[in-house]
Amino acid sequence: MTNPTFSLDFTRFDEDYRPLDGSRITTNFANLARGEKRRENLRTTFTMIDERVNELAPGSGEDRDRYTLELDIVSASLDVDGSGRHDPVPLIEVLLTTIVDRRSGERVEGIVGNNFSSYVRDYDFSVVLPAHAEASPDSGPPDDFGVLHGNLFMAFLESDAYTRRFAKPPVICLSVSSSRTYDRTETTHPVLGVEYRQSGYSLTDEYFARMGLQVRFFLPPGGKAPLAFYHLGDLTGDYSDLELAATIGTMETFQRIYRPEIYNADHPAGQSYRPSLTNPDFSRTPIVYDREERSRLAVEQGRFAQEHFITPHAKTLEDWSADFTARRYSLQEGRS
Repeated sequence: MTNPTFSLDFTRFDEDYRPLDGSRITTNFANLARGEKRRENLRTTFTMIDERVNELAPGSGEDRDRYTLELDIVSASLDVDGSGRHDPVPLIEVLLTTIVDRRSGERVEGIVGNNFSSYVRDYDFSVVLPAHAEASPDSGPPDDFGVLHGNLFMAFLESDAYTRRFAKPPVICLSVSSSRTYDRTETTHPVLGVEYRQSGYSLTDEYFARMGLQVRFFLPPGGKAPLAFYHLGDLTGDYSDLELAATIGTMETFQRIYRPEIYNADHPAGQSYRPSLTNPDFSRTPIVYDREERSRLAVEQGRFAQEHFITPHAKTLEDWSADFTARRYSLQEGRS
């Protein structure tokens, strides 16, 4: 894989959205667009997103209908050798927000990232990790866990496909980990809210670090629990308050649907906070979500990645990943 080539496809995520055949079906947006109540689910979700964005957006004041969001699913595929001889392999899906000001008619492109879905991540967490745990129960994850995925992600950010389309690096916004404790700090931001620090890195944090991303945790104003923001550069300086409001409005809404025990809890996080999916004091949204099905689908899609990408191209991927790591190390040494 000397010259991997990435390509992008954009799909509008709205009330008419239906998952494409190549979509990673465990993503938040694909789950909402299935079943008899798919349109009702989507309409309710978009209403929740817009309401939250208007609560957080600077300058909205009493005009709580000023902003509405448009969402596009960005699907990144990989041509393994750049020759065009093979069908591109679906690799990553993220979301792009666009903020529409109903008052002025202005359209502002927001942050790309937000949600993060990856076939190779499914393979790592649902195939590699369980097999390793069974073989070596007390050894922790493999030493190279997430290296290939991280290199693929960083190569994607360096690709012409990404740099020609997006001016800023992505921000991924996820739930905090139920295996960690988070402590409130004195740092505050007008939109991100109060910053929290965690007791130690989770496996997800370490996995995203392999992708070159650092993490900060913020409890937005009016929120119930901190969100994890995985980013490059300066989270509070590189993005406008409006861009950040769009990301929070989108991803906090997803978390309220999928993890209501944490993000739709009756009481907000305090000085020291430990998230729990067994918290009995919470309210469900009108949208029903099957977490067990999502876990099962993650395994199926991890095996799909293994069969159609990892195994057929094992030697090529191993050599390319080693070369990519060596090149990045050489660049870092040159800067020091």
